[in-house]
Amino acid sequence: MQKEVILKAKDLSKTFSNESVQQHVLKNLNLEIYKGDFTVVMGNSGSGKSTLLYSLSGMDRPSLGTVTYFVENEKKGIEISKYSNDKLALFRRDYAGFVFQQNYLNDSMSAMDNVMISGLLKSKDRKTLAERARKLLKKVEIDEKDWNKFPTQLSGGQQQRVAVVRGVINEPQILFADEPTGALNSQNTLNVLDILSDLNNEGQSIVMVTHTIKAAERGNRVIYLADGVISAECELGEYVGDYKDEANPNLEKAKERHAKLKEFLQVQGW
Repeated sequence: MQKEVILKAKDLSKTFSNESVQQHVLKNLNLEIYKGDFTVVMGNSGSGKSTLLYSLSGMDRPSLGTVTYFVENEKKGIEISKYSNDKLALFRRDYAGFVFQQNYLNDSMSAMDNVMISGLLKSKDRKTLAERARKLLKKVEIDEKDWNKFPTQLSGGQQQRVAVVRGVINEPQILFADEPTGALNSQNTLNVLDILSDLNNEGQSIVMVTHTIKAAERGNRVIYLADGVISAECELGEYVGDYKDEANPNLEKAKERHAKLKEFLQVQGW
């Protein structure tokens, strides 16, 4: 069955200029993102991973090339590369969600308000939005007693889980995650990755940049960047649990996935 393309980058290039020196971070890159996929972007430091994420999501503009979204109720794709800053902001509000390594929560707002304010930028239906926020906060195991706490009163893991809820409150077409577990300890890393896997199992399309194999294993598709181009990609199939968990009923398949990804990354020089 052919997958549905929901985002297409064509001949994508990004160049940064520093005085007389130009740095070509992305070079005529072509990429399609498919509905329901958990796409992982990996590569060595400086390979262009975050630049690609920002260019795809509308957080930044490419120097050359196009980024086109294919959304419901639109006969033609929406090409965002030439959008004004204001129009890009509206587009991100309606179609993209974000989770970063730093959670960027507003310290003067409660956990609930951090989620609600993001949702209210799109919808004025406060009642329906509040119901969705409560449902999502429960889903990521933020206790009701903590909903009115400020971010500084929450643990790092709780803060990042609130940030995930904020990222999906508007039901984005794609959730973009840039090293979402990079600042977390091992247990909180596992918690956040489990949440992302659950969201993906429910149909949420995700594009995630990571530098760890533990996080990359959650994807069904891994793209490897080298010097601003896609050097290779690996199809892993659905995530079937931890390859180290002896109680995992899919342990052998999980071990096969891990071995396949590890070999792929070794060939790429990771």
